[in-house]
Parts: sequence; C-alpha cells; structure tokens
Amino acid sequence: MEVGAKIPEINLRDHNDEEITLDKFEGKNVLLSFHPLAWTSVCRNQMQALEDNYKEFEKNNTVPIGISVDPVPSKRAWAENIGLKNLKLASDFWPHGEFASKLGIFIEEKGISGRVNILVNDQGKVLWIKEYDIPELPDINEVLTAVKNN
Repeated sequence: MEVGAKIPEINLRDHNDEEITLDKFEGKNVLLSFHPLAWTSVCRNQMQALEDNYKEFEKNNTVPIGISVDPVPSKRAWAENIGLKNLKLASDFWPHGEFASKLGIFIEEKGISGRVNILVNDQGKVLWIKEYDIPELPDINEVLTAVKNN
C-alpha cells in the first residue's frame, strides 16, 4: 500500500457491533490505526493516544479508528477497560485478518496485523501511511501532523 493507492472496501464491525464502511464518513478523512492485539500495553497506549487527541482529529475533519484481529466482544470489553468514549475499535476478526491481508499488512505466521497507520480520504485514497515495528508506539504528534497536512 502506498500514497495515492485506493484501499479495498471497508466492511468491519466496531466494538458496539455497528457496521463501519467508508460511506459513513462522507466528506471526512479516516485514520485506520492498526494494532496487533487488544489487551497489550503498546496497543493500549496507541489507542489511548487517539482517544486523548480525538478533538484534534475532529478539528481536522478526520475520524480515527483502531483496528485489530480481535473479535467484537473482546474489543467491547477492552474499550470499556481502557475508558474509550469516542474512539471506535473495529474488528478484523472474521474472516480472520481479511482486511489487513487485502492491505498487505497481515502477518500470517503470527495471525495479527502489523502496527500501521493509514490515512485515507472518504473515497479510500491513501493520503499517508506509516508502518512501525511491532513493539514501537506510534508518535501521536507525527500522526497529527500528517492529519493536519492532509
């Protein structure tokens, strides 16, 4: 996946079991923030940074969404556990990792997605993308700069 490419259609469920598709975010950019697994410390910090800066994303006409291969009930419990009020957590559970696979970021031998941020417009065009080492926490200031510049 590279800047200018078009992502495959999104059809996921969030932690409230509501459908997530790009057409629900017409006129907005969407940050797809992939994390390997819920209930892990770096992933928690990554999602809490998005939650803590949610208003900044809104000011910049962007909706952040956390995505992992965990099932919806796990995402729901985790969202409650870490105190998420605004951020949606999407499940790429079934077929397992299908969306991450289509994006080329699924790690087959581990059964998880990589840690990747992909900023897209409402037509699915990639505006910015950054892949991280699994143990690396994305720099929220770098993410917000990318959001502001797009």
